[in-house]
Amino acid sequence: MSSMEPKEDPTTVMISDCGDSSDWLKYKKDGQLLNAEPGGRQSITAEVKRQPSGAWMVTRFAVMGVGTC
Repeated sequence: MSSMEPKEDPTTVMISDCGDSSDWLKYKKDGQLLNAEPGGRQSITAEVKRQPSGAWMVTRFAVMGVGTC
């Protein structure tokens, strides 16, 4: 977790983490291999907000480029 707002009783939480797609390859819709270049480590950020019902919902999600983590 990278931040909470407000700190006393948070309704918004920002989460930062790393993802690893080193063993993944990209394919076209028809199933053909796009290229043989594997992914790598990528920075991931998510904003999670508490809803009026009390449930938490991801409201923003971002995966940055390979090499950002």
